[in-house]
Formats: sequence, C-alpha cells, structure tokens
Amino acid sequence: MTDKRRILVTCALPYANGSIHLGHMLEHIQADVWVRYQRMQGHEIYFICADDAHGTPIMLKAEQMGITPEQLIAKVKEEHQRDFAGFNISFDNYHSTHSPENRQLSEQIYTSLKANGHIKTKVISQLFDPEKQMFLPDRFVKGTCPVCKAPDQYGDNCEVCSATYNPIDLINPKSVVSGATPIVKESEHYFFNLPDFKAMLHAWIRSGTLQEQVANKMQEWFEAGLQPWDISRDAPYFGFEIPDAPGKYFYVWLDAPIGYMGSFKNYCDRVGNINFDEFWQKESTTELYHFIGKDIVYFHSLFWPAMLDGSNHRKPTNIFVHGYVTVDGAKMSKSRGTFIQADTYLKHLDPDCLRYYYSAKSSATIDDIDLSLEDFVQRVNSDLVNKLVNLASRCAGFINKRFDGKLSARLDEPQLYALFTHKAENIASYFEARELGKAIREIMALADEANRYIDDKAPWVVAKQEGQDERLQDICSMGINLFKVLMTYLKPVVPNLAERSEAFLNTSLQWHTLAEPLQNHTVNKFKALFTRIEMASIDHVITETKALLAPAVPSSNPNAEPIAETINFDDFAKIDLRVALIQDAKLVEGSDKLLQLTLDVGNEIRNVFSGIRSAYPDPQVLVGKLTVMVANLAPRKMRFGVSEGMVLCASGQDDKSGLYLLSPDSGAKPGMRIS
Repeated sequence: MTDKRRILVTCALPYANGSIHLGHMLEHIQADVWVRYQRMQGHEIYFICADDAHGTPIMLKAEQMGITPEQLIAKVKEEHQRDFAGFNISFDNYHSTHSPENRQLSEQIYTSLKANGHIKTKVISQLFDPEKQMFLPDRFVKGTCPVCKAPDQYGDNCEVCSATYNPIDLINPKSVVSGATPIVKESEHYFFNLPDFKAMLHAWIRSGTLQEQVANKMQEWFEAGLQPWDISRDAPYFGFEIPDAPGKYFYVWLDAPIGYMGSFKNYCDRVGNINFDEFWQKESTTELYHFIGKDIVYFHSLFWPAMLDGSNHRKPTNIFVHGYVTVDGAKMSKSRGTFIQADTYLKHLDPDCLRYYYSAKSSATIDDIDLSLEDFVQRVNSDLVNKLVNLASRCAGFINKRFDGKLSARLDEPQLYALFTHKAENIASYFEARELGKAIREIMALADEANRYIDDKAPWVVAKQEGQDERLQDICSMGINLFKVLMTYLKPVVPNLAERSEAFLNTSLQWHTLAEPLQNHTVNKFKALFTRIEMASIDHVITETKALLAPAVPSSNPNAEPIAETINFDDFAKIDLRVALIQDAKLVEGSDKLLQLTLDVGNEIRNVFSGIRSAYPDPQVLVGKLTVMVANLAPRKMRFGVSEGMVLCASGQDDKSGLYLLSPDSGAKPGMRIS
C-alpha cells in the first residue's frame, strides 16, 4: 500500500436555479468514481460540493415565482441533494455559497487582495434597464451584432460570426428582463488586477499540473493579453455586499469558487477534528483537485489560482477538465426528449447503468462524451448482465443447492486467480490517472476470461456426472472467486451492484484483500443482482422528458419571437433559397461557435460557416443531410475564410430554446429552388 495521502476533491457548483440533468452527472460520476477508488486505497480524502446560489438570474427567477431568493435556493438545494444521492454521489458535505462561512472567506480574501494592492476601481459605462431600475449583465441584453449585423445576439459575443464586443456596442439593444430599450449609465466598479499574476500563472500552467489541451488554451489567453477582471455588481443584486462599499456586491464568480472553501470549512467545523488551514494555507502539503467542465476553464485556471495566490492561499494541485455530454451525436435537446433530468432517469433506470456507461467512455482528456441510447442499453446488458452478473448466477445455483452455500477449500486454478489479481496494479494506475475507460476495458477482458473458464469447465455437465461433486464445487467456487475479484475492481463504479454482491458473497470487497480468495467460506442465497435494461424504459424516459418540458399550451408558443415588420413580395423574391446537400461538416479551429459546411447546391459547391456548433458538437451527424440555404447572399470574409451563403435554422429567443437546422421533405434534390 502506498503512503497515506491527504486529499480534498470538489466538483463544480451547480447553479441554484435549475434541475440536475445528465450533463451534470458526467462530472459528478467521474469525480465520485475517483474518490471511491482513493478511499479503497486507504487515503484520507474529503469530497465536497455546494450550490452556487448568487447572481441576477436567481434574483429574477425568485421574483417571477413570488418567493424570496433564500426560499428559491433552499428548495433547489434540497432537490439537488436528492438527485446526487440518487446517483450515489458520496459527498462528505454539500453546502451553499449563500452561507456564513462563504461570506467570511469571501470578505477575508477580498480584503487581503486589496491590502496587497490587487484591487482597483474604475468608472465604467453600462447598459441600464429604466423599467427594472437595474444594470444589465451581458447576457441580459440582446440586439443586433455590430460586426455582422446578425439579429438577436447576446451582449458579449455573436453566435453567428463569433465577434466579441461591449454590450454598449449592440445595435438596437433590448433588455431581456423587461423588453425595454436600455440607457447608458456610469458606475464605479471594483477590479481584480489579473495582469499582476502573469508570471505566476504562466509558470503554473506549464508546470504539468494541467491537461495539455487546457494549458494550450490558456496560452491563447496569455497571447491575447490578461485584463483586469470586474468583480463588482450594482444593486439590486443577490449576493454578498462588498465591505466598505454600500450598494456594491461581489460578482457571483468571485464568491462561487470560494464556495469550495466555505463548504469544506462548514464540514471541518461540524466534524471538529480536521484542520481547515492545513488544506488551504500557502505551504500546504495536502492535495487539492477540482473536477470541472471545459466551459468554466477560464475562471478556474486564471482567476481562481490568481485569487488564491494573491490572498496567501495554496493553488490547486490540478484541475481535471472534462468535455460535454451529447445524446445520440447531438446537443441535449428538449424537443427530442434528450434533455433528461436526473430524477426522470432515476424513476426508470438503475443509477449504476449510467455510472458504468459514463465510466466506460471516460478518459483523462477534455473530449466530449456521447450518450448513445441504443449503445447504452447494449453495453450495460452485455457487460454488467451477460458477462458479470451471469458469471455469479451460473455458479451460485450449484453452490446454494448442492453444497448449502459452502465454497471449496481450494482454488481449482490458482494461476488463473493470480492472473486476475496481478492486474490490480495496472487497473489501479488507470483509476488514478482517471482513465476510467481503460480500466473498464481491462476489467471486462478479465470477465471474458472468467466466462471462458466456466464455458470450458461446463459445470452443468459435471453436475450430471456420478461422483463429481467435489469437482463441481471446485469449478463453481473458482467462478465465484473470479466474480469477487471483478466486483472489487468495479466497486468504485457501480456501488449499488457492489453492495448487493457483498451481501451475496457474505464479505466486504476490499482492494487490499484481492489476493485472498474465499475458501471454506459460506455465501448467502443468490438473489438477482441486476436487471436488464429494456428499450421500453428508455422510451419512458424520453416520453416523460418531452412531457415535462412541453409548453403549457401545446398548440402555440407564448414565448415566440414577435413577427418582423411586413415586407412586399418583390423584396422576398430577391432571396434565392436552394436545397443543399451537406457533403462535409467539421469544427472550426479557434471558434467555439462555428461549423464549416461544404454544400452541394446542384451546379456548384459552396463553403459556408454557420454558428450551429452548440447544437451539433459532433458535426459528422450532419453529413448526407439536406438543408436550405440562402444562395445569393453576398460572400462574407471571416477570419476563418470566406462564407458563401447561409443555412437556415429555427431557434428561440434565447440559447436555451434550442437550435434546429431546417431540412426539406424527402425527394428534394440539391440545387432545387424553394419558392
């Protein structure tokens, strides 16, 4: 056994204004598997999380619901804890950023940063909603992009051309909150001077603590130039007021990561025998790991370590970044019923199924993971039912009926058992490195070996032979011991199945007892350990998800964008709409929004850049599809190349409403004109 390590692990804090869905669960399952593995190795490890409970969206949602923000976040926290518990996420503590501990630590860190000269003030101009009497954050303003003139774009960047800008630069801006035309007002804001930490951050990201893909992304931000970070917001705002600054509040992204500290502080104070400072002081020798999604790398790999360093705290040992979850090759969709909430899944399916599937597809990279529903059913049934549970079932019947549950005193093939246990070091290295998919492949290869052994020995044949009872007991005892080794390896991944297996085996599955077979040992009566997944269960989940997210009035969309001003027929006739065949679709390097489409429009091939990457993270799903394009749009030079047209999509007023590429009816051919 290795020397005992002292480890603190966190997951990103779910925002306290919505439900947990299967996208969230990827991160929490990956972290939980890693934590459970470390516990099996005997290390001192703490696993904490909290709700991110501050900000304008929470304040506005509570107002819409007619309750206080405190009532809203309490309700959501209870729901979040229920869902995580349903998936057996084994947090030692789940707290909230709206807590006394977080307020104290946020003020303490801010005061320290200010005393060390890292906080500056500056008067800035902002858009202000005259009806709601509030300054508008970037995402609460929409208007026409000042660069490409695309309508209905957010106040910070354009999803069509990827331009970034100040909300004030929007053409015809509108408040998302009230619909009013905002005005410009000045306000004094507080800034954290990130450039003070350029040298430290540059050395930190190249020290090997980050995944290579993340370190390379951070290098791009350095090349673009680090800028002071606005850490204040004006009242009204739900959050912590900045000390000695009445009417000014900490921006949610200042106190959110400090919530890791606040949750751990709450846990330490409750438990009483853990020294909080030993884990967070600058000279700490403990380990600190954050599991996060790639969408929040910017905050965790620049601002957070700089805040910690500037306030005399330790930096993370590593930040483990993962990709997004797609379902059947596309972005999770409400209309398709694939935007699945955790509680909807749990009504119909065993949590171990998703834990196993995500683990089987996980690696230490930031690549996206696709939840293919058909593959999900096939893999779980093939691996967990056919290979694993069936191994125990094939042997337990004979042991229970013929030998009163008593296992043999000897191993039938000690060398085979040794082969299984000698894999422990290799499998452990995969768990440690978060290469869960490689660990699963290694374990399932052993499961194949175990089933080959049973097939070769054919206990069902031996059972019918006179005088072969001892041989039958040896074979079936060997099979059960191999099952015991496999379940020990899988215990961090499938805790429910492991618990049921321990009840059957009448023993605790421990990593340090892998080499000790169960001999002269009595197992309990075998009961079904796992149930096959039926596609009907998946259909129930999809149907319920659609119903849950359907609009209150099915025949209309009360949130639909208003119809634009009337045009005459001559204006419409100028637009040449053509059927186009998507010959190729690929990601655009350097853009988080765009896909590059190669379109066959009958008599020529066009190159089009389209801001639909969020809906189609795997662009290959588009290849071979027909769509509709504006063929006579003037070519537009972009920094990635020239775009020779525009494909047509349906979307709502916000990015939460989905994005859908239009397709003509079957029988249409590339180049056909639409009229």
